[in-house]
Amino acid sequence: MAERMAEMEEDIGDVPAGEDDNDSDREDERIFAWMGNDDMEEDEEDEEVEDEQQLDTEASELFELDTPAERSGHIAVVDRNIMYVWGGYKNSQNHGFFDLYLPRNEVWTYNMESGVWTKHVAGGNLHTSMSGSCGVCVDGVLYLFGGHHARGNTNRVKFIYRLPLRAPSLKWEEMRDLKGLPPSCKDKLGCWVQKNSFCKLHTFVSLDKDCCRIMDSTVNVFLWFLLLLLQWDSPGRGWNNHIHILDLETSTWSQPITTGYTPSPRAAHACATVGNRGYVFGGRYKNFRLNDLYYIDLDTWEWHEIVPQQGPVGRSWHSFTPVSPDHIFLFGGFTTEKETLSDAWLYCVSKNEWKPFKHSHTGSPRLWHTACSGPDGEVFVFGGCANNLLSHQRAAHSNELLVFNVQPKSLVRFCMETVLQHRERLSSYWDCLPKHLLHSLKQRMAHVNTLGS
Repeated sequence: MAERMAEMEEDIGDVPAGEDDNDSDREDERIFAWMGNDDMEEDEEDEEVEDEQQLDTEASELFELDTPAERSGHIAVVDRNIMYVWGGYKNSQNHGFFDLYLPRNEVWTYNMESGVWTKHVAGGNLHTSMSGSCGVCVDGVLYLFGGHHARGNTNRVKFIYRLPLRAPSLKWEEMRDLKGLPPSCKDKLGCWVQKNSFCKLHTFVSLDKDCCRIMDSTVNVFLWFLLLLLQWDSPGRGWNNHIHILDLETSTWSQPITTGYTPSPRAAHACATVGNRGYVFGGRYKNFRLNDLYYIDLDTWEWHEIVPQQGPVGRSWHSFTPVSPDHIFLFGGFTTEKETLSDAWLYCVSKNEWKPFKHSHTGSPRLWHTACSGPDGEVFVFGGCANNLLSHQRAAHSNELLVFNVQPKSLVRFCMETVLQHRERLSSYWDCLPKHLLHSLKQRMAHVNTLGS
């Protein structure tokens, strides 16, 4: 079963997990969700459902864990100094090569100051466990769109779920009153965020049987369906490079008219936002994984192709994370030769150049992981698969957290580490510190004690 499901994933186009999420204290922002790779064909899906109905496809733990379970296809976002992880799937422990989805009411948080994981049970209305969803954090609220579950892609395409992260308790809410024509069923999504405007979702790549059900509602959907048929060899399968927008202020779906050098249709590319530019790197088109780079001006909707000298090899299922106003961090992915990568690169926006990034995690290849930028110039890569997800062997899903120090540490961070290193000598003076620094020191101290040092 796992081998067959992997082959289906390869047929419909592989896609990375949710990309970087940039937070903001402003109320008027836009979200751009990218890249949707849709459902398998109806007859194939029904055959899979018959098999999967014999199993409990939502994982449950018999004992309490101190860290999240291994997983791929999950989402991760950052609010303030906390990383939130939800969803994804892992190997079944009792059913051979079957995959199990992580519980829908389970949210894990990672405190970037203390280094401590905490499990939370969220309430509210979330209809199923999923992998490959799109997640983004805006002003302390996690928005969730799309995803794949045991019966295929979610067909609740008009709905987006929201989870207020700063409330006393976590509770999912369903946004039901969205206007306009929404995208068809999507899974394996990621997001861009731009400040000072509206919240929008941008989607690339589709493979969708459900567009047949709604194609008579608008000419645009009908043309989109034709594009799907023209771009691939079998009916109902295909690729596209359309953009879908959700305005969170008016709760309305729309599609912009773009100009310029539009990227080719693709799946599994990765996106990043720097200023008013939305960047797209790599991805898979049919049997090839690309290493091209584009950006779209999010004010004018004009596409631009970038041709830097030398750079990373083509890949899909990678992460592409903004780490400064001038740099984007690339890690991992999957090549045309089906090699899982552990290389890292920094792309400099102002110089238009790639530079290899040396790190200590070269023995930890990853695909379909998540990557979040922390407050101290770090990138936190969590989960993903460490081997060839499409091979005959058991998938090596991971729950390891890889930390990359991409930017130089701040003076405050150096001072904190020095104080902790000499804590026995200096702890009597801690009460003289400002409250926020004292709180941070105690958080870090708790992590030191947990490690037994």
